[in-house]
Amino acid sequence: MNKTYCAILTIAGSDSGGGAGIQADIKSISANGGYAASVITACTAQNTQGVTDIHAIPVSHIIMQMKAVFDDINFSCIKIGMLHSSEVIKAVQNTLEEYKITNIIFDPVMIATSGDKLLNDDAIQSLKEFLPHVRLITPNIPEAELLIGHKIDLDNIETTAQELSQLYQTSVLLKGGHLELTDTMTDILYNYQTNKTTIINNKTVETKNTHGTGCTLSSSIATYIGLGFSLEEACIRGCEYLNMAIEKGKDKILGKGHGPVNHFWNTTF
Repeated sequence: MNKTYCAILTIAGSDSGGGAGIQADIKSISANGGYAASVITACTAQNTQGVTDIHAIPVSHIIMQMKAVFDDINFSCIKIGMLHSSEVIKAVQNTLEEYKITNIIFDPVMIATSGDKLLNDDAIQSLKEFLPHVRLITPNIPEAELLIGHKIDLDNIETTAQELSQLYQTSVLLKGGHLELTDTMTDILYNYQTNKTTIINNKTVETKNTHGTGCTLSSSIATYIGLGFSLEEACIRGCEYLNMAIEKGKDKILGKGHGPVNHFWNTTF
């Protein structure tokens, strides 16, 4: 009797260093039991120390990649990472709507580690208009502050997750990694469909090896949703998986900068 793969599609940029982007997505999806397919939106020249060049993939080719896989493969869930321009955002949105795909996890990458905006104002506006069409967004604190327009701290993170959800009509997993360092890492999930808040706590791990954490988390959540878990359970499992990937990779060495997490911590790797 044939068995069907739990196929997960990631739409994102390529990281030549392998720690983030499409490469991290594929590792995370695979480690959590999914079959990873990919649509590449940009190629970066990148390593553990930073990005030195970006080559945008033509919008027409991005669309052709999407059509090629959608015409052949049934996906359980879609994960979207950085979409670098308004044209790319609209093309991706239109193609997803053409194929009537709504089970979408969107990691809205908008802010660089330096704090600089990665998208211009037109692209940010297009991104905001896209958000109501996805099932879950997974912003970190700087990204959420850009989306909501005010500062976020430990006192208002829970209400801000609800505020974001109501504003953009989608569920929100607000990641607390940029907040004041404590012994506990707190992420807040607000489910737009049920109006329920879930507080997810994990032990804080002190390490510089955090490259690709956002990509890894959103991809693992997409995989668990594809496997049939509820939104709450998928987010809890995804946060736990990432926490262990950070823990098991905290002392490993790759390159001279911020190393990756250990995606395959539950194997002999």
